[in-house]
Amino acid sequence: MANIQTATLAGGCFWCLEAVYQELKGVQKVVSGYAGGHVVNPTYEQVCGKQTGHAEVVQIDFDADVVTFSDLLDVFFTIHDPTTLNRQGNDVGPQYRSAIYFHDDEQKRLAEEKIAAITAEGLWPNPIVTEVTALDVFYPAEDYHQNYFKRNPFQGYCMAVVAPKVAKFRKLYTEKLKA
Repeated sequence: MANIQTATLAGGCFWCLEAVYQELKGVQKVVSGYAGGHVVNPTYEQVCGKQTGHAEVVQIDFDADVVTFSDLLDVFFTIHDPTTLNRQGNDVGPQYRSAIYFHDDEQKRLAEEKIAAITAEGLWPNPIVTEVTALDVFYPAEDYHQNYFKRNPFQGYCMAVVAPKVAKFRKLYTEKLKA
């Protein structure tokens, strides 16, 4: 029997995170959506308008006997820059912030420990600004955002931004890729 757990992460555009985590061994499902805001059932347009307080996130169902929450965080801190406040590259705004929305005290502890370890190692020249916050509500994004990279690999943004992150992930985590 699988030990299915859920993680919710924000690290820029949800298309990037979704595309990477869909390829990670042990991940059962990835849903792009919104978290961390104050508007009920926000739309993409509202979130992009920067008035809802939401971040673009992915919610990941994973088999913790195959891939751990700590493993998910290792990938997370590899595929985005956790030192830029409210931006990833040319994507600017609070919806692109770096955040870990924990589901329980263990996830909170692991997230805080991971950030402390990365900070101590000096892997980034600037301080990590990733927020660690309890998940309140997750809202799935509109259907056209789901599996976006798989369905639109030749779209300009996907080729320029998503594909390089997927390639970096594949190079660094070859042994953790799904068959």
